[in-house]
Amino acid sequence: MKFSLLTIIFLVSINSTFAQDFYFGADMSYINEMEDCGVIFHENEEAKEAHEIFKNHNCNLVRLRLWHTPDWHDNLNDGKRYSDLSDVKISIAKAKKQDMDVLLDFHFSDNWADPKHQVVPAAWANIVDDLDILKDSLYQYVYSTLTILNKENLLPEMVQIGNETNKGILQSEKDNETWKLDWERNAVLFNQGIKAVRDFEKTYQKSIKIMLHAAAPENTEWLIEGFQKSGITDFDIIGISYYWAWHKPTSIKETGAIVRNLRATYPEKEVIIVETGYIWTTKWNDNAANIISATHPDYEPASPQNQRDWLIDMTQEVIKNGAKGVVYWEPCWVSSPCSTRWGQGSHQEHATFFDFENNLLLPGGIEWMTHDYDFNVNTGNSVEEIVILTNSFSGDITIQQNGKPSEVEFTLTNSANDIIITGIFSSRTNHLKIDKMPFGIYTMIVKSNKKPFKKVFNYNPE
Repeated sequence: MKFSLLTIIFLVSINSTFAQDFYFGADMSYINEMEDCGVIFHENEEAKEAHEIFKNHNCNLVRLRLWHTPDWHDNLNDGKRYSDLSDVKISIAKAKKQDMDVLLDFHFSDNWADPKHQVVPAAWANIVDDLDILKDSLYQYVYSTLTILNKENLLPEMVQIGNETNKGILQSEKDNETWKLDWERNAVLFNQGIKAVRDFEKTYQKSIKIMLHAAAPENTEWLIEGFQKSGITDFDIIGISYYWAWHKPTSIKETGAIVRNLRATYPEKEVIIVETGYIWTTKWNDNAANIISATHPDYEPASPQNQRDWLIDMTQEVIKNGAKGVVYWEPCWVSSPCSTRWGQGSHQEHATFFDFENNLLLPGGIEWMTHDYDFNVNTGNSVEEIVILTNSFSGDITIQQNGKPSEVEFTLTNSANDIIITGIFSSRTNHLKIDKMPFGIYTMIVKSNKKPFKKVFNYNPE
């Protein structure tokens, strides 16, 4: 097959445009705290500001968390608060100076929000069960935050309505103790947060992309399906957390397939791996316990090169399947004399892009951003004939037939290959639950027209 010069130029132009539009991101929420604690970052032994280092290595997106009132910082180090609005302003200004886009992550909490922790800010604790007042507080908070940032020319290009919201947002301390996913309540709250952003856009003639964020690739499809069915539809980006250490045995290839399914099912939505990370050493540099330790068998031992290679291979796979970006967490949380609530130093210094002297590791993980990727993607791929949706926390399993329904056999086994559930169905979907089973790794094998489909997943009940 022959191509004209004009055709070749056109194809190269499309590929180049896609590459420029892809987000190579870094969550840099810790930078101000690190600098206040005396950390000086270096590249080739030369002191440099961290944002400059990342900009020079192709980083074009900075992600920043926002807590409501993190007053627990008052009893740490010099009592200065971080990840509140004042701190976030400083970080946004640094990112803007380097001409990098900003993703603002509303946690809607005073502390870490994640799949098991979605505690309402203390300021709203007394109204947590009054949905009308709570939704208004949420709306005013989002709208006023964006208004304040806009007045100071610090408006982010994207916002997250919640962080790893597998169980929802703004829960009471009591409700947060167990797995509770109330879609009716969530619909009110998420839609109010979204409405605040859309109303701000109309008032100030600005454009902000909205992200919803799921933890674990294997939990994303059922969660986004739940959002859609509940009427939470006015968002632009599906964000996914994918760490091998926490989300194994979900592989890079399986993550790519999930991205492909999401793009095919929701073609109007972009997909970004908004949190990921991989360790470069198993050693430590302080008195704070490290929070991840596992390495993939194909990328061990832990080393700067294997950190880089895992990131490159994962990024290439999600690019191939239509993803819009990858964001690393947290490449600058190095050791320092300061303390967290649980120990002196950092709980993640072994997964940053810097050695224990705060020198940029070259070769190392940051080179993932400058790799020569193949951006020839096929975003028109159809979803798999069989899609298996698993909820790692509640134990819900959904087997979905996307073609003409036929008779399907399924078998669920545990890590010892004991059969837990087996059966046959011929409907479009089949729902199962394993909520009385112990923590562990389970395998669902589904046979459709003699073709096997397999899903290995963690069950991690509260």
